[in-house]
Parts: sequence; structure tokens; C-alpha cells
Amino acid sequence: MSMALLSLSLAVAFLAASAAGATGASRSMRPEEDLVSGLPGQPDVRFRHYAGYVDVGVGSGGGNGKALFYWFFEAEKEPEKKPLLLWLNGAVNLLFLEAPVGVGFSYTNRTSDLRRLGDRVTAQDSYSFLLNWLNKFPEFKNRDFYIAGESYAGHYVPQLAELIYDGNKGASRDRVINIKGFMIGNAVLNDATDQMGMVEYAWSHAIISDELYSAVRRECDSFKEEDGGKPGKGCSPAVRAFLRAYDDIDIYSIYTPTCLSSSSASASPRRSSPGLVTAPRLFSKHEAWRRMQRVPAGYDPCTEEYVRGYFNREDVQRALHANRTGLSYPYSPCSEVIRKWNDSPSTVLPILKKLMAAGLRIWVYSGDTDGRVPVTSTRYSLNAMRLRPRLRKTAGDGAGEESEWGGWRAWYDRQQVGGWAVEYEEGLTLVTVRGAGHQVPLFAPRRSLAMLYHFLRGSSLPASRSR
Repeated sequence: MSMALLSLSLAVAFLAASAAGATGASRSMRPEEDLVSGLPGQPDVRFRHYAGYVDVGVGSGGGNGKALFYWFFEAEKEPEKKPLLLWLNGAVNLLFLEAPVGVGFSYTNRTSDLRRLGDRVTAQDSYSFLLNWLNKFPEFKNRDFYIAGESYAGHYVPQLAELIYDGNKGASRDRVINIKGFMIGNAVLNDATDQMGMVEYAWSHAIISDELYSAVRRECDSFKEEDGGKPGKGCSPAVRAFLRAYDDIDIYSIYTPTCLSSSSASASPRRSSPGLVTAPRLFSKHEAWRRMQRVPAGYDPCTEEYVRGYFNREDVQRALHANRTGLSYPYSPCSEVIRKWNDSPSTVLPILKKLMAAGLRIWVYSGDTDGRVPVTSTRYSLNAMRLRPRLRKTAGDGAGEESEWGGWRAWYDRQQVGGWAVEYEEGLTLVTVRGAGHQVPLFAPRRSLAMLYHFLRGSSLPASRSR
């Protein structure tokens, strides 16, 4: 799912520190009232899954009317020994979280909470959720812990990681979350470079003309607004023309088809919404940019419609212990009740630097067919940090010598190039995923799993076909 304000695609991985630490817990500690006995249309499965609510906010004792919805899947084999992955926006325990309140099935009984939302509240509520979820599933306490997410989770994930890191200082042992690192994909990182990369990508992929490219760069001056620059009079028409270039294709996956079902054909392919855009700050001064509110298509471009229809079924909601308060609005993949976002810093690069210095493992990955937060944006943003590539050894005539072209190299999966990667001395790794759109696991599940495997183990991606 894309994040406008969708479910936080925060992924959290708890890695067993030792076999003894992993096997000491009993399933009797699980909240059996959250066990999902079966879903309408679900085939027989060999794993258990749980769904329900965790109260968040002050006290979190259940009386504050604010709760986040989760859905947790155990691994098929030896779940007590497997990592736990919490995905915010494999053969692991998998936990999905819908945050902030107002998205999916997560709710608040106070409408004033919806007016207070922003990056800060989202991080605080997610942190509260984790502490309380660990009380529900205490066997995962004290394990190595990782976070991952995509899109605007480029804000959510580092901000939550920083909150956990700072919160651990002076915390009692049962409230320490043993955070080790995080992954973020096609991530909103730094407004100026994100915007520049978006325009560069559209031009370099022949989506916009030379003239329009020059006009956006010249008139919008979007790359200097933080320094007091103001867009010219020609900016709004240039941005509208930029958006029209994507009218008949999917900006989140420029080479896959769009949904042409009967229900979607009645509306414009660029359905508008009163909600926020995926990245609240990108081109936010130009109203036309609000037209970008749309969940990306996948190989089946109508996935959003199926999700909306399925999760609005009463029997599905009962099976998932969801919608316990009887929400006044239908389930939607993209929230239509959040209309204000109070804080969205223009950059999270200082947080990345802080957490790299603290020794956290950080991977930034990018599907290279996404036009919304494209690989060009990611490269410009990371280049702004002035990181030092870890030099690699070259093959062929210069075998055994360090490359003068830096550490950029191909990585392989099943003897095919999965993408390209570079490791930096400061502890950050950049990975591209060949042929994947905005939501990399949707478009390239096998390569995503390979990437996750190496991330969790702290190992480099394969540098040759033979590995």
C-alpha cells in the first residue's frame, strides 16, 4: 500500500539474539482473543495469525479511546526462532500496523485527535503501540529489533527509530527495545533533492519534454524555496502540465498498466481526493499537486479495488476483530478522514546521520521504475550527506585493485542482476531493485526477500552470479 496516510508501512524485525532467548516463551502467553480462526475465502494454512487492537496514548490503559489496529502472522515453521517483521506504508513472523489513527481500522473517539496529527504524533503513537504490543507478546522482548517501510515511511521509520533510541536511555529493562537498524524504500528524505530528482526522472525517462523540464526548473524554483526563493508566475501551469504527463500512466510504476475496470473507468485515472498526498511536502505550494492522491497499481492494477471491497465486508471485519467501534466511514486503502497534517520537516537527513553515528544498520532501497519518489531523488538526497563509498575490488585486468569509480556495483539473485548497490563507510547501504515500482515487494517479491535476507544478517548482497 502506498502512503498518503495509509497504514504506516513500518516494518519491524525482532531477531532472536540466541536460541535460548527465542524458545523460552509459551504460546499460552498469546492473546487468544485476537487469534483469527479463519477468513472468508481463506484456504487452509499452516500458520497462526492474530488481529486486533492495541491502545495507545497517555496511560494506554484502554480508557483514552485511541487504538491502532494490527495483524500478525506467525511463521509456518518454528515461529519462536524466527525474526518478527512489522511492516508500516517471508519465512518470518510478520506484523502489520495501521497508523496513525484515522487510517484503515485504527481509530480515535475524539475528532480533535485527527486535527493534531503529524509526524511527531505518529511516531509517539507508534512507539506506544510497540511497547504495549510487546506486553501482549512478551516473548519478543529483548530480541534484536529492526524497522522497515516505504514512501513517506522515509519520515516515519527514522523518526520512530530515533524515538526508540532516545527512549532506551534510562529506561527500565522491560521497556528497552533492542533496535539494531532499519530499511526504507523509495523514501521521502529531503524536500529539495526529492523534488529535483522527480523532475529529472520524468525528463530522463522521456515522460516530459525538454521545454517542460526547463520551465519547471526555471519557474518553480522549487529547489530554493527553503532559502527564501519564490516560484514564478509560470510555475502553476508548468506543474499542471507535469501532472498531465502522468494522466494515462501510473506514476508509481511507469511501465505497468493502469486499472481499466468498469468501476474505475467511470472516474478519471487520476482520481482526486480531499486527503493528503503521499509526501505532504512535495510541491505542496501548488494545488495541482493534490491530484497525485492515488494508490499505486501492481501487476494487477486493480488491487486497490479488491482491498476496498474485501475489508468492507462485515464477515471479514468480524474475523479480524476489526472495526469494533463501528466507524462512521468505510475502510479505504487511503484515509479520507485525515485532512490536516501539522508537522512534516523538510528533511530527515540529520536523523539518518545521528543514527548512523550510533551504529544502527541502515539500508535505503529504491525500485527503479517509480516516478513518485524515484531513484534519482534517493541518489541526490544521499549525495547531499557526502558519504564515503566503500571501495571495492575490481575484476579483469585490474583484479585485486580498488576501483577508481567508487563502490557502485551490480547485485545478483538467481544468477540475474537484481539491481545495483553501494555500501558507505558510515554504515549506510543504497540498493536499487531492477524493474520494481514504488512498492518494491509488490513488484519484485523474490528480489525483495533476497534483499531482506541479507539486511537482517548484516551481509552484503551477492556481487557475482556464482553466489
